[in-house]
Amino acid sequence: MKESTIEARLVKLVKERGGLCYKFVSPGNPGVPDRIVITPDGRTIYVELKTEVGRLAKIQKWQHGEMQKRGADVRTLMGLEQVKAFVAEVLPHEV
Repeated sequence: MKESTIEARLVKLVKERGGLCYKFVSPGNPGVPDRIVITPDGRTIYVELKTEVGRLAKIQKWQHGEMQKRGADVRTLMGLEQVKAFVAEVLPHEV
């Protein structure tokens, strides 16, 4: 399954449960996560999406580490099953 397909499913599942799922683009800052998920209760999670066999580039590892040092919740989800598990964890009840 392509990463873009996995990303589309994340967006759909988050929206179905009342969350927001913004595309994260930060010019001049390569390696930031793909999406920002905001739950109905205001929790913010940065999500990097990969295929089941994908891996993080060095710049992504560094960028995510810098965010985590500052208390950000940064997740790397590999494949559709991890996306489903993530949504069940952070958005357990449909709205």
